[in-house]
Amino acid sequence: MSDPTANEFGPAAENADLKALIVGRIRREGPITFRDYMEMALYHPEHGYYNSNRPKMGREGDYLTSPQVHSVFGYMVAKQLWQVWEIMQRPPLFQVVEMGAGRGVLGRDVLKWAREHALDFYEAVVYCMVERSDALRREAGRTLEVAALSADKVRWAEGVSGDIAGCVISNELVDSFPVHRVAIENDELREIYVDWQYGKFVESSGRPSTNELRDYFERSGLLPGEGCRAEVNLEAPLWMARVAKALKRGVVLTFDYGYEATELYAPWRKDGTLLCFYRHTASADPFDRLGYQDMTAHVDFTTLMNESKRSGLDTLGLISQSQFLTALGIGGGLSPTAAERDSGLEEYYARRQAVFTLIDPERLGRIKVLVQQRDLPQATGLWCLQPPPASSEVFLE
Repeated sequence: MSDPTANEFGPAAENADLKALIVGRIRREGPITFRDYMEMALYHPEHGYYNSNRPKMGREGDYLTSPQVHSVFGYMVAKQLWQVWEIMQRPPLFQVVEMGAGRGVLGRDVLKWAREHALDFYEAVVYCMVERSDALRREAGRTLEVAALSADKVRWAEGVSGDIAGCVISNELVDSFPVHRVAIENDELREIYVDWQYGKFVESSGRPSTNELRDYFERSGLLPGEGCRAEVNLEAPLWMARVAKALKRGVVLTFDYGYEATELYAPWRKDGTLLCFYRHTASADPFDRLGYQDMTAHVDFTTLMNESKRSGLDTLGLISQSQFLTALGIGGGLSPTAAERDSGLEEYYARRQAVFTLIDPERLGRIKVLVQQRDLPQATGLWCLQPPPASSEVFLE
């Protein structure tokens, strides 16, 4: 097709074909929900952000997640999974299902740690990666190939299903689900729609597109304040229900940015939490760099916990990533190993900086970790839920 940037769409850096598809839909159907706009922007099978070949995660991409900071993050997660396996009395098959596996970095580091430090555990693990983006699946395949991880250790799936005995884990997945945007106007719940006028995307408010939006706040027993805008992730509780149904026995670890509902929808939070990321620069404009920037909105952990309870999961704790990693002994990474003292301290200084980044409450340390279990009452003793060890240990050598 002709390049739309040459006419009504303007010269900004963006995916012109994606923009034309969204504009065409609006012209046919009228204004669309922000949720549908975000779904197309991020997940369109050909032109969506996550299906593009542009680098997205890591220092060369648009945002940095904890596994990309340093392998020590994956090592701490592996350590916790190892304990779960021990609590389950060392079953010969231990399934780890990672939802939204991305480039496969977390899976690589978990398996690498197990192979090097807990061989019995490694032999029991089957790591299942769930990732809807073909581009990211290809990257993950290369990540695992370079790490020389045997093919029988990793499986791929389109979604979570079956009788899982082990752990379901996700890292910054739920905050990328498409969200509805709402506003409170004259004490009335309104929904934000996306329209196309005068050669640009514009917002308008109208009646909620689904009664589920009203039901969502009725279940929470609260509303955002007058004049506030907020995001509603209707897919999150459905996702939680699927995870709970699939987990036969074990734990769920959900790492994500978010708050409990009373804080997420506090009356002082006037503009919600929607953020866009392009080359490590944050923006609040979802219409800029269409197809070239990520979009996220903070998770309502109250809704996740309520849904998990209805679905048979017990919540053991909602803690910060800083607490999770410190309790597992990441502080040991602040001291050089014997090998590093002998061969030079370059790796030590890189790891030291990574540890500070991962636990800094102003940075990645503020990520929340929702810890849940099914049919594993001994999980109350999980290391991540205990006070930090007096003498931190970390398996690095």
